[in-house]
Amino acid sequence: MSHFKPFRTGARHQAARRLRLATLLSLAAPLAACSGVDRVVTSSIGQEDYRVRHPIELTQGKANLEVMPEVRAGELDSRTQAQVKEFAEEYHRHGSGEISITLPEGGRSAAEARAALPGLRRALAAGGAHGYVHVSHYPVANPVLASPVRLSYSAIVAEVPTRCGQWPNDLASGSSTVGWNNSEYWNYGCATQQMMAAQVADPRDLVGPAADTPPDPQMRGRAIKDVREGKDPGTSWKTQNTNLSGIGGMTN
Repeated sequence: MSHFKPFRTGARHQAARRLRLATLLSLAAPLAACSGVDRVVTSSIGQEDYRVRHPIELTQGKANLEVMPEVRAGELDSRTQAQVKEFAEEYHRHGSGEISITLPEGGRSAAEARAALPGLRRALAAGGAHGYVHVSHYPVANPVLASPVRLSYSAIVAEVPTRCGQWPNDLASGSSTVGWNNSEYWNYGCATQQMMAAQVADPRDLVGPAADTPPDPQMRGRAIKDVREGKDPGTSWKTQNTNLSGIGGMTN
C-alpha cells in the first residue's frame, strides 16, 4: 500500500506569483533604464529647413518708390501720376507718419524734379494721402546719369535677414562628406523667401488673415429673391468662344 502525499495548493500559487513577478520585473528593467535619459523636444520644422535658415521677418521700416518724372506743358506725365497715386493708396491703407519726397540735387535731373514737385503733390492727394509731405534733397554722385525722385513712408515691411548666394559647403563634396547627408544646401529657398517678402501686398497677412469683409447686400438680396420665386439663385456667366484658327487670317 503506497503512501499518498497530498498536494499543497498554497505553495503552488505562491510559486506562480513569484514567476509572474519575476517576469514583470524583467520587462520593466529596460524602461527603468530609460527613465534617466533626457527627453528630446523637437519642433514641427527642422533646423535645416529653409524657413529656419532664411525666415521672413516683419520689421518697422520704409516703403519706398523711385520715379523718373517728366513734365510736359506743366503737367506731370501719366505714368508717374499712376505710380504715385498707387503709392498714396498703399499709404492710406497701411502707412503711417509723414511722406518724404527726396529730390536729386545737382545734375540734369534736378530741374525736372523741381518742376515735377507740384504734380507729385497732386498725385499723392488724388491717391488719398492728405498728410504732411516732407521735401528734402540728396546729392547726385554722377551728374550725367538720370537720378530718380524718391518717395517713402513708415510702414511694416517683410524682409529676409539673411543674404542669398552663400555656399559654406561644397555641393560636390570633393573635400568632405557633407553632401552625402541628402539634406538641403544652405542657399536653398533663399531666393523664394526673398521674392515672397518683396511681393506680399500686406506683410501682416504672413502673421494672420484679415477679417472677413461684409457680404454684398445687392447680391444677397438678388439670391433671396430668386429663391422665393423658385428660380436658381446661382450666377450664370456667358462666355463667347473665339475661333483661334481665324485669328490673323489663319484658315483651316
